[in-house]
Amino acid sequence: MNSLHALDALVVALRRLPGVGEKSASRMAHHLMQHDRVGAQLLSQALSHAAQTVQHCTRCYAFTSSTLCETCLDPERDASRLCVVETPADQSAIERTQSYKGLYFVLMGALSPLNGMGPQDLGVKRFFERVESDSAIREVILATNFTAEGEATAHVLTQALRKRGIEVTRLARGVPLGSELEYVDLGTIAHAMVDRKSSP
Repeated sequence: MNSLHALDALVVALRRLPGVGEKSASRMAHHLMQHDRVGAQLLSQALSHAAQTVQHCTRCYAFTSSTLCETCLDPERDASRLCVVETPADQSAIERTQSYKGLYFVLMGALSPLNGMGPQDLGVKRFFERVESDSAIREVILATNFTAEGEATAHVLTQALRKRGIEVTRLARGVPLGSELEYVDLGTIAHAMVDRKSSP
């Protein structure tokens, strides 16, 4: 592979990132090659290391480098509360608010029949196994996004959890409709967590 083809391959690889089009990918690739070869090497090593070592926590399904994540292993966390999020990025957003001290479960997506995403494609089965096997859980907080898919997911989980006699709450509507937690400001998320209410 000659240098031109290698640069083209880098642009194609960068375009796999969300929100990165051809122009942005090209700018990044040229910047790294022209101005920051050391940064390019660091990025390459970090990506390779993460791809080889990052896995899912066997308890909450968040990203971790070991069998159980630091949150699940933390004895200071409130084991009676379980917050359900769509992605590890959503969990990180809630953690940065420092307003929640319970545990998590990451679904790795939301129900979306139009895109072929049903309960069997998410961690729904693992989630219910977790709830049924952990007698310490008293409240499940649904922190799925306020999109059509997130609302549908919250509704399905609410109905199933109520049959099991578990208190279900939903983030308050301070989070704008159609928004994704990853991109909501931390103050809004913190207030939504504090002001959560029973899920309809």
